[in-house]
Amino acid sequence: MKVVMNWSSGKDAALAYHLLRQDSGISIECLLTTVSEEHDRVFMHGVREQLLDLQAERMGQPLIKIKLPASPDDSLYDRAMRQTLQGFKDDGITAAAFGDIFLDDLRLYREQQLGRAGISAVFPLWKKDTRALVQMVEQAGIEAVIVCVNETYLGKEFLGKKVNADFLSALPPGVDPCGENGEFHTFVSNAPFFSAPIQILAGEIVHKTYDTGDGKKWDTGFYFLDLQASL
Repeated sequence: MKVVMNWSSGKDAALAYHLLRQDSGISIECLLTTVSEEHDRVFMHGVREQLLDLQAERMGQPLIKIKLPASPDDSLYDRAMRQTLQGFKDDGITAAAFGDIFLDDLRLYREQQLGRAGISAVFPLWKKDTRALVQMVEQAGIEAVIVCVNETYLGKEFLGKKVNADFLSALPPGVDPCGENGEFHTFVSNAPFFSAPIQILAGEIVHKTYDTGDGKKWDTGFYFLDLQASL
């Protein structure tokens, strides 16, 4: 089965990719990431496109980017995704893999979107215990750091922390260990499927709020750690 991996640059996508590689019946053909065309950064994670490119290079995988405005409307996103999925279908790709864990509405949306293109969805981490998944990340040798936090759940002091047992013990009550509810996002700098680690430097911390698309603001803000590659 030929698969495209939806690559967020973070730990869940990395763990899903790691597990898929162990299945002899699956061939991962490429990575797919949505990138802000204004800022050249991965959506929601805020990771520089340069770092994303380095990940794909270390993985030896082609990287397909869907570039969109910072606040795309649903029709623009759907149109871009349909065109991309049709291209995958034409290339013989029959499935798309995701690092989603337990958000049922998100899974249903992905399955419906893919179904229209005749592509199935694969969820290697689905319904697994998120605390156990963090332990799997560490045990697999996947090295990830926090690059974005939702200020409703976590303070900016969590930025730059490594995802490991110490991180788990420091999480406040009510925060999912994998950040599945959007509490935080990560960047993977090394993994067993990287040809070499990515050396990173921590830059400034930036606070941002987002427009919902109807002229209103989200009721929360986000802190981002501006990582840079140390070349």
